[in-house]
Amino acid sequence: MEFLILGAGAFLAGLVDAVVGGGGLIQLPLMLAVLPQVPIPIIFGTNKVSSIAGTGSAAWAYSRKIRLDKRIALPAAIAALVGAATGASVVSFLSSEVLKPLVLVMLVLVGGYTFLKRDFGREKRTPVVMRHVGLIAAGVGLSIGFYDGFFGPGTGSFLIFAFVRLFGMDMLHASATSKVVNFATNLSAIVYFSLHAGVLWKAGLFMAVANVAGAQVGTRLALRHGNGFVRWLLLAVVSVLIVKLGLDVARG
Repeated sequence: MEFLILGAGAFLAGLVDAVVGGGGLIQLPLMLAVLPQVPIPIIFGTNKVSSIAGTGSAAWAYSRKIRLDKRIALPAAIAALVGAATGASVVSFLSSEVLKPLVLVMLVLVGGYTFLKRDFGREKRTPVVMRHVGLIAAGVGLSIGFYDGFFGPGTGSFLIFAFVRLFGMDMLHASATSKVVNFATNLSAIVYFSLHAGVLWKAGLFMAVANVAGAQVGTRLALRHGNGFVRWLLLAVVSVLIVKLGLDVARG
């Protein structure tokens, strides 16, 4: 029964994550509830095993339908790999609690900007960054990758926002590119947790299959319904994150 519940949660998480990120909002709390006896670091590592499968399958599905800009995707992914490993190693020295108020403010700004600017990401535009594209993309990957390794909530939303705002992508291309970067951060996290905390491989691989199925459904929905669908789902995920982090901060 536990595996069936985890599989259902992984499917839904994969669907949401394939479009705008934020699958951890569904998958992590569910795992903590279903597996209360398992140490949290092992839960985190197992969650990443499931997530990387869905993220990888979504990235592959997008790449077959959408032409990704390798000048942006590859430097961002490589830098994110380093950033996530660094962020994960810093967790043992600093509490992620200190980030919550700052992340809450950033999410409010991202959500507010996306909501008020109705044409944001609806179609490709002239990019703000015209020179040193690869270098700027690496900077985005390094900084957001570090954040994902250190804390994590909202990583996909921040990546999509950055790709739209800086590089003039539409929502669909930004979402597809974010999957490549997210794959790198998940890979880095799996290596770290495998070496330091451990992973429930049986549960993780079972959830990975369900996550892939959900990711394929989510990818098809995004490709079928386009930029408007991605935009509204992004706003929904950001809103849930704002409420969750707001409650955490209010509770002290």
